[in-house]
Amino acid sequence: MKQLFDEVSFACSKNVTKKYSTSFSLAVNMLSPKIREDIYSIYAFVRFADEIVDSFHDYDKESLLNEFEASYYKAYEQNISLNPILNSFQLTVKKNHITDDLIQSFLKSMRADLKKESYETVEEYNSYIYGSADVVGLMCLKVFVNGDEEKYESLKDSAMKLGSAFQKVNFLRDLKDDYELLNRSYFPGINLKELSPTEKEAIIAEIEADFKEAFAGIKRLPLEAKFGVYTAYVYYKRLLKKLSKTPSKEILNTRIRVSNPVKLSLLARSFVVYKLNLL
Repeated sequence: MKQLFDEVSFACSKNVTKKYSTSFSLAVNMLSPKIREDIYSIYAFVRFADEIVDSFHDYDKESLLNEFEASYYKAYEQNISLNPILNSFQLTVKKNHITDDLIQSFLKSMRADLKKESYETVEEYNSYIYGSADVVGLMCLKVFVNGDEEKYESLKDSAMKLGSAFQKVNFLRDLKDDYELLNRSYFPGINLKELSPTEKEAIIAEIEADFKEAFAGIKRLPLEAKFGVYTAYVYYKRLLKKLSKTPSKEILNTRIRVSNPVKLSLLARSFVVYKLNLL
């Protein structure tokens, strides 16, 4: 029975989300039950692609990514895949009218991670972020607006800014692993071996500007999505605050985290803000 298999597929995507990101899983759990499955399926799809290029060092990454992409399009054409992650994702794509240009832009950035080690210009940097993060925000936005294209267009820029902010926070937090393990440098014009306080503050300011524009859109999201997205926003803002207070040299030598008790505290405060209609 296909319906049972589809349910199992979405459950697999949920499990992938929970295993790979407790923070994102917590935020998704704050969304309306009506849209959680689709967001889980988007996360699982992009997570698997990201894992291929970031983690599978003992395998032919390019071949695996090619196979993953081909399998997705086969699933889309046949309305089924025995890979439960691809099966749930193709269902989400069709249900929410997610356009193929978003998926192709995402895969393009993943392919860049296979070979490209540094981003020398702002244009290259922005192009990578658009494909790796902004389009993921747009996929989620497609789910949030439930077919309302006018709403989608009005929130599109804010969704992209939120994706950019999240990605840049991740870049800053993961400097050590990206540089030492993956030999990647995303910030153009910056020598990561000698990240100066001034350079770090410039990056922080850029992210803060993205967050400011993103927040204006969060306030206008449908109720089904607002609290969950706001929860993720608050978590990343706290992470950015910790990065801002961390000396540049320490950022290069460790991975900054937000503890689980602090995450729960942030969730509680976010809920109060939401319930008091302060968003």
